[in-house]
Amino acid sequence: MRDRRTLRTRTPLLAAATAALAALALTACDNGTGTKDEGAARHTPSASASTGASSGTRTSADAKAPQGSTGSAAKGTQTSADTHRSGGTQGTHASGGSGGSKASGNPWDPANRVLCNGSNTKVTAQVPARPLNHMLLTVKNTGSKYCDLTYYPVLRFDGMQWAPGADESTQPQAVTTLAPGESGYAGVLLSAADGSGDGGQTGHKLTVYFQGMTPHSDGGATANVALPAKGVYYDSTLKVTYWVSDPSDIASW
Repeated sequence: MRDRRTLRTRTPLLAAATAALAALALTACDNGTGTKDEGAARHTPSASASTGASSGTRTSADAKAPQGSTGSAAKGTQTSADTHRSGGTQGTHASGGSGGSKASGNPWDPANRVLCNGSNTKVTAQVPARPLNHMLLTVKNTGSKYCDLTYYPVLRFDGMQWAPGADESTQPQAVTTLAPGESGYAGVLLSAADGSGDGGQTGHKLTVYFQGMTPHSDGGATANVALPAKGVYYDSTLKVTYWVSDPSDIASW
C-alpha cells in the first residue's frame, strides 16, 4: 500500500516535472535563445569577414601608401629623374656624335677628339723683339676634329742630341684642347740673357715633337717649322712652356 501510494504520488510529480521541462524548453525556443545562438554562430564569420574586409582595406591602404609615396611612385620618380639625367647626357653625346659637322659636336665625345700633331696642325715660330732671347710657337688646328695639345713641345734644332725641359710653373689647369681653326701656344726661352748658358749655337732647322697621353710618349707626326733666314741662337738654358690656349698666360714668362 505504501509503495503504491508513493508511486501514485511520484507519478504526478514526474509528469509535472516533465511538463515543466517541456514548457521551459518551449519557452527558451520562443525567446530565440537557440536562434540567437545560431545567429551568433552565423554572425561570427560575418563579423570576421567584415573584420577581414576592414583589415584587408587597411592592408590595401597601407600597401598603397608606401608604394604611392615612397614605394613605386618614389622609385618611378627616381627612375624618371635618372632617366632624364641619363637621357640628357646621352642626348648630349648623341648630339655630339651625330651633328652635321664634327667641329660642332660634343668636344668631350672621344669620337670627336684626337691628339694634335703634325698631321692635323700648322706650326709657326715667331722671334719677337721683346722679350729678348724668346720665341713663340703657334699651333693651329687645321683638322675637322677637336685636338688635344698634351704637355709641352719637344724641340730639336738641326741634329741636336738632347731635348730641352719645360718650366713646370707654366702647366695649365687642364689639357689645352683646340677646336678646328683654333690655336694653341708655347713659349721658348732660347738662351740666358746674362750669357750664363754654354754650348751656344745657331739653329736653322726646327722639328717639333708632340707628346701622347702619357709624358714623353709618341703623339704622332712631327712638324717641321720654318725659322728666320739667319736662324736662331740657343744655348744650354733652352727651355719651353706647356701648351696654353691664351698667349697672354705666357707673355711675361
